[in-house]
Amino acid sequence: MTDTAPRPTLEAVAARAGVSRATVSRVVNGGDGVRDVLVERVRKAVEELGYVPNQAARSLVTRRHEAVAVVVAEPETRVFADPFFALQLRGISKELTAHDNQLVLLLTEGRDDHARVGRYLAGGHVDGALVFSLHLDDPLPELVQRAGVPTVFGGRPGWSGDRRAVVYVDSDNRGGARDAVRHLAGLGRTRIAHITGALDQTSAVDRLDGYRDVMVDADPRLIAEADFTPAGGERAMRELLDRCPDVDAVFAANDLTASGALRVLRESGRRVPDDVAVIGFDDMLPLAEQADPPLTTVRQDIEEMGRLMARLLLRSLDRGTPHADDAQGVGGTPSSVVLPTTLVRRSSA
Repeated sequence: MTDTAPRPTLEAVAARAGVSRATVSRVVNGGDGVRDVLVERVRKAVEELGYVPNQAARSLVTRRHEAVAVVVAEPETRVFADPFFALQLRGISKELTAHDNQLVLLLTEGRDDHARVGRYLAGGHVDGALVFSLHLDDPLPELVQRAGVPTVFGGRPGWSGDRRAVVYVDSDNRGGARDAVRHLAGLGRTRIAHITGALDQTSAVDRLDGYRDVMVDADPRLIAEADFTPAGGERAMRELLDRCPDVDAVFAANDLTASGALRVLRESGRRVPDDVAVIGFDDMLPLAEQADPPLTTVRQDIEEMGRLMARLLLRSLDRGTPHADDAQGVGGTPSSVVLPTTLVRRSSA
């Protein structure tokens, strides 16, 4: 066994810097009212001694834990299999790390997990929460509100009630869907189908609405419900071919769904895009580029969505309420952020 050197204390830093313990505490905890020359002496002493603040003691002073809960309303099998979540978590992690905050990941497998998440948030372990991939019947919004922690949501809220105090980050799902379907119509396609996402999520509903905005008189048989997964895309594509064998274009609710549709079209002998043009949504790389053929898709900046969620929350912790304009460095009234989408053209349409 080896002896461990004693951990440097505030008193040791104060002695090295030639200042009071209170002065060291103010500098370490980001307080004001300390002259620059003393701040520099304290920082030098901290570095020389290798002092690391005691987080529990620091929290008593700052009332901050420097930790943020990221709540994903999906089971771990879905979260770790879908690259969408990896991209969004990466954006969140980058922003939190840049501000020296810890990410605490909470997943929900079922109703018991919802209660556990609610208790954790109410227990004062984190400064705020980032919540995304909500479903319409999800109890999480009510649990978060009851816990009283500042929260930013990923995706447009779908629950009823007063939404003025709700801040969220989303993409222009409806506008992106319109662009995709208009592109297919511009190619001369007349039997344009839509494979939806999970319709208990607002992103899927918005993309379906965008499809209907363009295909006003579409045959209802051209709409097949899926769940944002490759397997769901396969099932829905088979249904479409059975119901409407003359389908000549497909707008899929996301790239994973499109990958499943492409697989079924190949198996059925349909050529893409000659016989059936296909467009996805997300532009998840390398999935979209490596599809066969490479996938035309609607790009949303998933990583940027995560980064903005974290930025809005951190600013709300410092200033009181999230401001959408603050995401661009400008003050404004409390609001949300909806990011634009872009149609990325490749070989499938």
